[in-house]
Amino acid sequence: MSERIVKPVVNPEGDGTLINVTPESAGWEYVGFQVAKLAKGETLTRESGDQELCVVLLSGFANVSTREHTWDNIGKRMSVFEKIPPYSVYVSTSDQVQITARTELEIAICVAPGKGTYPARLIAPEDVGVEARGYGNLERQIHNILPEQKEADSLLVVEVFTPDGHWSSYPPHKHDRDALPDESLLEETYYFRVQPEQGFAIQRIYTDDRSVDETLAVKNGEVVLVPDGYHPVGAPPGYEVYYLNVMAGPTRTWKFHNDPDHEWLMKK
Repeated sequence: MSERIVKPVVNPEGDGTLINVTPESAGWEYVGFQVAKLAKGETLTRESGDQELCVVLLSGFANVSTREHTWDNIGKRMSVFEKIPPYSVYVSTSDQVQITARTELEIAICVAPGKGTYPARLIAPEDVGVEARGYGNLERQIHNILPEQKEADSLLVVEVFTPDGHWSSYPPHKHDRDALPDESLLEETYYFRVQPEQGFAIQRIYTDDRSVDETLAVKNGEVVLVPDGYHPVGAPPGYEVYYLNVMAGPTRTWKFHNDPDHEWLMKK
């Protein structure tokens, strides 16, 4: 199995954490990512420390509180494949977040270095930008949960729905050079869900010199680490593919570079 794939634990213990990516485990500097599943009535608590967090309610309803704010009974979807924007909570540094499940609950916790610039806040579904991107079998649905136009120190968070037989993160692009204004350096995680669950997604990761050139079959619930390279995603016929992206780097801006071999697709 590729070292770029992080599998969920089979029998989660303790606080229900299924996935735990840290900068140390990923071998990079900025992005952390967790997924947890809670039964009704269970509670998960996280300290932010010197990090900022974005807690995304993937499915289910919850009470969420920080040291100064409480949001009761938030949630809007019971499956990501309802394709409606989620509730999320932004948490600043030196804070604590507590999540109590009101139903069966799946959450993602997106993590990156913070400076304490912005206070905790609720990101409601109506605050999430929804757009269709691409054309033909390159079309996909985008939910901009925490884009660069919204307040945060480091985090960029977006979810993407790729219909069966379609491609996304396409044409192939990369953002692995700190070379602004042309390209920004952003580490990235992809958290995949597939419907029906026995399916898979295809993700290719490659660099210009092909020192990295991998094609991954990614299963439901797995995470792919993308520290560098182009990274397109394909959804096989019969299977819808969802992924949640978390990005962070030295500068909070998304400036990508398309693979020149496939740049012509942007001109159609």
